[in-house]
Amino acid sequence: MTTPTIGRLRVDGATLHYEVRGSGPLLLLIPGGAGDAASYDGIADELAGDHTVVSYDPRGLSRSPLDDPQAVQQVARHADDAFRLLDLLSPDAPVRVVGCSSGAIVALHLLCTHYERIERVVAHEPPVVEVLPDAAEHRALLARVQETFRRDGLMPAVAEFAAGLRRPDDKGPLAAEKAVELPPRAAARAERTMANMPYFLGRVVPSFMVYTPDVDRLAALSDRLVLAGGADSRGELPYRPAAFLAERFGTELVHFPGGHTGLSTHPTEFAELLRKVLSA
Repeated sequence: MTTPTIGRLRVDGATLHYEVRGSGPLLLLIPGGAGDAASYDGIADELAGDHTVVSYDPRGLSRSPLDDPQAVQQVARHADDAFRLLDLLSPDAPVRVVGCSSGAIVALHLLCTHYERIERVVAHEPPVVEVLPDAAEHRALLARVQETFRRDGLMPAVAEFAAGLRRPDDKGPLAAEKAVELPPRAAARAERTMANMPYFLGRVVPSFMVYTPDVDRLAALSDRLVLAGGADSRGELPYRPAAFLAERFGTELVHFPGGHTGLSTHPTEFAELLRKVLSA
């Protein structure tokens, strides 16, 4: 793996850790869930062959500390962080953006608010569940998860959350949870990801999963937007909003290998398809 150049960027209320590899047009990779810049280690070198690849730890995660650890988190603030990075590293040229899971929510907001700077966005399974017809059910899930977190602690709340993401007819594990042997680098970052979980579940999930994107604006910008899902996660909750929006916009839903975490479980195949999508 190429050793990245490390940077620090001061933003409102936080200091961001970011990593840069390669050369060429800027490609900003926005992590999802409790992950950080290392989420993209498995694909960053491949993409750095023809891009300046930037990945980072979102505010409050890993090496990007908050000034106030109790601060309420907002999608708009996280998207502004992403904009500050692209403005720092590519002030005069349009950029490409990839986001996975909650990072894809940030990418959608970034496209809506700074579309003049964005050439293309790939949004892999953004859980914008408010666009779904059964959104009220998922608000109830969110309330149950937060109550379980307060009453019983982290791991029962994680289990409650994971159960709510499954297909209604699936009593087995999520595609993301099935026994898959992770590549060594992905396994090595698991401890740091777990350390981020209380902040993610307690601070990020409550605001991100009630976020409603500007669907009309996204429709108008759909020629710059690639909505994507995991080939193995059809019907799971994180998959459904991307499928719903692609149908509404009359665009293709691109299927990437693996499930919700195909980025980690199938990095070689994921990177190969991502390069094709970015250059299409």
